[in-house]
Amino acid sequence: MRPQAPCPLFRAAAPPEIGLAPPWAVEPPVDTSDFLYSRRKLLQRGVAGLLPLGFSGLAAAGGQLEEPLIDSVRTALSAAVGNRAPPVPEFRDTELRLAYLRWLGAMSGRLHKRMPEWQIRKEFLQSVWYESKRAGLDVTLVLGLIQVESNFRKFAVSVVGARGFMQVMPFWTRVIGDGDASRLFDLQTNLRFGCVILRHYLDRERGDVFMGLGRYNGSRGKAPYPNAVLDATRLWRLPT
Repeated sequence: MRPQAPCPLFRAAAPPEIGLAPPWAVEPPVDTSDFLYSRRKLLQRGVAGLLPLGFSGLAAAGGQLEEPLIDSVRTALSAAVGNRAPPVPEFRDTELRLAYLRWLGAMSGRLHKRMPEWQIRKEFLQSVWYESKRAGLDVTLVLGLIQVESNFRKFAVSVVGARGFMQVMPFWTRVIGDGDASRLFDLQTNLRFGCVILRHYLDRERGDVFMGLGRYNGSRGKAPYPNAVLDATRLWRLPT
């Protein structure tokens, strides 16, 4: 078995608490027809089985496969999920802070129907931003993955037992965590594990997003799941 490349340790900063987005930064809810159209596109591409079931408590996505980890990788992943710094974004200057607030307002509008309460949306988006940046991931990729994996349902459970927003398999808590799989329904814990695991898979695939996404889903080398996630990312990009 070929040794795995070490997973880099992620540095977690603890910057000051960020306040609510000002009114000018928050866009009104957007028309969801674009989302529905994209969902139909995913169905037409033959990935209906990967999309979450509409009114069921089960998510239809697959799960990560348990594989042997060399000690250095296990240690690095354990350290990455173990740092419990608060999910607060950090900014070097006012321009970056304002860019974040514009992003927060735009994404809040798009999530409005799924998460009607502003505080819940803010906490979710702030955590997604923080954990994505911490793991060196594109935020739009993580949002697209969450859409396909759980359709933004905190308590989603797949037929193979994957849990939460990012559909993390419980064995990960035993391998690199404290063994308490129930914590995968906690917002930050789920996003922390999901982003660290996705980063690990991308590193193993030398940055190949298509192969890394397939490994995350337990379908490495097959096109439907990576294509579904990459299609979904279109809905979470800011206009250029």
